[in-house]
Amino acid sequence: AEPKDKAKKKEAASSNVFSMFEQSQIQEFKEAFTIMDQNRDGFIDKNDLRDTFAALGRLNVGNDELDEMLKEAPGPINFTIFLSMFGEKLKGTDPEENILNAFKIFDPEGTGIIKGEEIKYHLMSQADKFTEAEVNQMFTNFPLDVAGNLDYKNLCYVITHGEDKEQE
Repeated sequence: AEPKDKAKKKEAASSNVFSMFEQSQIQEFKEAFTIMDQNRDGFIDKNDLRDTFAALGRLNVGNDELDEMLKEAPGPINFTIFLSMFGEKLKGTDPEENILNAFKIFDPEGTGIIKGEEIKYHLMSQADKFTEAEVNQMFTNFPLDVAGNLDYKNLCYVITHGEDKEQE
C-alpha cells in the first residue's frame, strides 16, 4: 500500500474500489453518477432512477423494477457504492474482449470485418431493434470501408478506449 492510502482508511474497506479503475474511468463513472443523481443530493434513489429512465425515453418503469435495481445495493447509493456495484459487475471482464466475442458470432473466420448490410439486417431485426436512422447514425460514426464492410475490431477499440487506434 502507498502512503496516500492511510488518509483513506476512514472510508472503510469500500475505498479499495477506487483502485479497481483508472482515473479516467472513475471520472466517467462520476459523470454518469451526477447525471443519474437528478436531485443532486449525492445519492441515487428511486425517483432519480425513474427520472433517468424518463430522460432516456422510457416513461413507464414500474416500482417493482426500480425496487429490484435498488435492492442490488447494500444501502443508499452514494458514489462509492455506485462505483463498487459497477466494480462487482465488471470484475474479471475485459470489455473489449467481450464485445469482440459478440461480433465474432457474425465473423466465424475471424477476419475482423462484417458486411455492412449483414450487421444492418441483424441490428434492425433482433432484440432491441434499431431503426434505419439509428443504423445510419452508427455508419456515420463508424463508416464502412470501400467494400461495404464494418471494421468491428476498430469499433470495439473505440467503444472501450474512446478513440481510433490510428489516432494514438
